[in-house]
Amino acid sequence: MRCSFCRKEIPQGTGKVYVKKDGKILHFHNSKCEKNMLILKRKARNLKWTDAYEKGMKR
Repeated sequence: MRCSFCRKEIPQGTGKVYVKKDGKILHFHNSKCEKNMLILKRKARNLKWTDAYEKGMKR
């Protein structure tokens, strides 16, 4: 399973699951990713510490 924000692998039995009102399920490996996505409304592709940023830079 991968984190919905930073796309890093989550070890089994760890992390958090967040279910939105529309039924979409989000998985987070720590509170840093959860807060950045849900509270601060940041985009992962703009943050250097995420895998989404690294993937976009390899183009």
